[in-house]
This record gives sequence, structure tokens and C-alpha cells, in this order.
Amino acid sequence: MKTAQDFAKTMQDMFGAFPMNADAAQDMFKNTAALTEKMSKVALEAAEKSTEISAKWANETLTKLGDASKAKTDPAEITEAVSSFASNSAEMAAQNMAAFAEVAKKVQMETVELLMSAGKDLSEEASSAVKKAATELKKAAK
Repeated sequence: MKTAQDFAKTMQDMFGAFPMNADAAQDMFKNTAALTEKMSKVALEAAEKSTEISAKWANETLTKLGDASKAKTDPAEITEAVSSFASNSAEMAAQNMAAFAEVAKKVQMETVELLMSAGKDLSEEASSAVKKAATELKKAAK
């Protein structure tokens, strides 16, 4: 029966064949973590604001529904209450949908800003790494 092969030496050899700058990898992980933190903050703020809008909308709807559900004997009063509730509901829906749109717009703007900033930082880091590699190549060539 064959024994299980130990891949530790194979993996060490493989990674040794492709040398890597540990500082660059650490910087990449730090930058990724920072970007993830910022993106999470944007998402959580949007979720919080959306929840506030939803809760406010629900409370207003329940209040208006309570007004509409009061006992009425005159058919004209019933029609008035139902019409008023429908009108108020449509108005609240328009206002709250506009509020949700503002939240989405803010998230979109902040996300674009973060990604553009990250792209700029990445471009600067790549340029610096290329310059450093070119300098090292020139030294090695001499």
C-alpha cells in the first residue's frame, strides 16, 4: 500500500520558485482591508437610513389606517375616510420612494469615490513598484 505523499516540500519548492515581495503582499492586504472597511461603512449607513425610512413609513401608515378605521355610520364619511387614506398613502409612497432614491444615490456616489480613490492608489503603487524593479534591473545589469 502506498503512503500519503507529503506536499509540504513540494509547496515550499513551488513558492520558492516564484519569489514574492512580502511587504507588497502585506500592503495589498492592508489596502484591501481598508477598502472593505470603508465599503462596509457605506453599506451599513445605507441600511440604517433605509430602515429608518421604512419604520417611519410603517408608523405613518398605521396612524392613517387607525384614523380610517374609526367607526362611521354615514356612507359619505366612510367614502371620505377611504379616499383620504388612499390619497395619503399615495403621497407617503412618493415621498418615501424619493427618500430611498436619495439613499441609493448617496451610496452610488460614495462607492464611485472609494473605487476611484482605490484605483488611483493602486496605480501609484504599481508605478512605484515598476520604477523600483527597473532600478534593480539596471543595478543587476551593471
